[in-house]
Amino acid sequence: MNKVAEIINQIIYQQFNQNVEVNLTRPRPEFGDFATNIAMVLAGKIGKKPHDIAEILKKELENNDLFDSIDIAGPGFINFKVSAKHLSEILDKEFNDRFGSNNEGEGKLAVIDYPSPNMAKPYSVGHLRPGNQGWAAKQLLEFTGWKVITDNHLGDYGTPFGIWVVGFKRFSSEEKLASRGVYELGDVYIKTKAAIKEQGEDSEIMKEAEKWLLKLEQGDEEAVAFSKMFNEISLKHIHDVMNRLKISTDYEYGEAFYAPMGKEAVQKLLDNNVAVQNEDGSIIVPLEEYGFDVPLLVQKSNGAALYATNDLATLLFREKEFAPDKVIYSVGAEQQFYFSQVFAMAKKLGIKTDLYHLWFGVIDQLNEDGTREKMSSRKGVVLMEELLDKAEEKARKVVEGRPDVTEDDIKKISLGAIKFSDFASDRRTNILFDWDNIFALTGFSGPYVQYSAVRVNNILRKERDFSVVDFKSYDFEEEKQVILHLLEFPNVVKVAARDMEPHKIAKYLYDLAREMNRYYEKTRVSDSNDIDKSARLQLLKKVSQTFQNGLNLLGIEIPDRM
Repeated sequence: MNKVAEIINQIIYQQFNQNVEVNLTRPRPEFGDFATNIAMVLAGKIGKKPHDIAEILKKELENNDLFDSIDIAGPGFINFKVSAKHLSEILDKEFNDRFGSNNEGEGKLAVIDYPSPNMAKPYSVGHLRPGNQGWAAKQLLEFTGWKVITDNHLGDYGTPFGIWVVGFKRFSSEEKLASRGVYELGDVYIKTKAAIKEQGEDSEIMKEAEKWLLKLEQGDEEAVAFSKMFNEISLKHIHDVMNRLKISTDYEYGEAFYAPMGKEAVQKLLDNNVAVQNEDGSIIVPLEEYGFDVPLLVQKSNGAALYATNDLATLLFREKEFAPDKVIYSVGAEQQFYFSQVFAMAKKLGIKTDLYHLWFGVIDQLNEDGTREKMSSRKGVVLMEELLDKAEEKARKVVEGRPDVTEDDIKKISLGAIKFSDFASDRRTNILFDWDNIFALTGFSGPYVQYSAVRVNNILRKERDFSVVDFKSYDFEEEKQVILHLLEFPNVVKVAARDMEPHKIAKYLYDLAREMNRYYEKTRVSDSNDIDKSARLQLLKKVSQTFQNGLNLLGIEIPDRM
């Protein structure tokens, strides 16, 4: 596909002295293999009619033996067909183990912030999407030449810390904590929040919780000991879940790490007249010049830190420590306004780094009456470990009666189903978590795509001892649609990375799986003659590698058996 665009680019430069990007699309097969509207794009630049430009391009393209036919449609669309043999040769030249990758981000550095769960409470389904989307962003950027640093911005500070201490003292014990770990801390938090709601935000419990936060900020020995105890329990749990999700980060600079820097940064903002102290002692950063009537609160009236305090410190630390070209925050849609304020504050401070909020919708589930509602504890599974356990149970049923499928295969199938469902549509939409659909072996699902990849690999495994013969005479006409689809992959990766839209990779892989199913319906591989088999096996190796590269971008592994 790049070769085709390159030839058209050369002709355009020779005929019109213009450097323009030629975008190729795939029309319906009866119209051609590729189409372009470049004649209409050029018309506005050089003052000629699109149809006249298309005629000139058609005449030049007909002189190149790469093209079988060229047709002009409408005011200036150009449709053309390329022989399957030529397409196969183009694919051979472009293909390697990192097929689809590019160097668009070479020399650039990105910091990606994910999954950033809160400490001292069980890892919830609410952090499934931050982890999945953040990991996919990392994979996409690295595959397109970026250097990537990842940071798990742990919620190990703030008012919740005080709530856990107060709750632990009132509702729990060291024995319970030793027995139930993070799940005990989760229950303590819920009980304490319920007590605060019952008694009001100005209750003694809330005041006591805020005192504990201040104690921690002041380095109080007992507060520090509580923080250390909660963190050790929480981190083990978080790491266990992240390992099951097959995600990791380079750093884990939690909010507690940034807290001292946050206070210093706020003071500097005051000293430089960027921030303003209100009569009650609270400190704000006015943002009217960036269209915000509401200022950003960076410190409470009692001197306590806020999310914005720590995010200010985080911005400044990353600038100094990493000097990134881009910082990506993988955080849900509900934080859009907050991050737009934080980014405006960064501009006010003169920070030039591209700050990007990789936001996404919530996870919905179906009620008994068929309506959709955000997944919650009242309706079933919300803890990540429970979700993963249930997914593995579902996967076992999918492969029931298959003794050759290993426990490792089952884990890959279950996790693949969950992750693929996250990329089923544009990340900005809410996703519907439906157990039957995400484990379906037909339709838009992880197992469907994984099964297609496994099927290709099984054929290659079965034929690994086959001696390849010379297949130069093979015309590849039966494989043409598969080859055309493979040639699309590099551009799909390019667009998905540019727009931070991994769902485009998922859609591509699903379409490739469908194309392979159509191919198997009309074409034999293992029981064909040696020339045909040799050609087809070489193409299947490319299909296998493309499945592997694409699924890897989504954090999904291919099982050995299924």
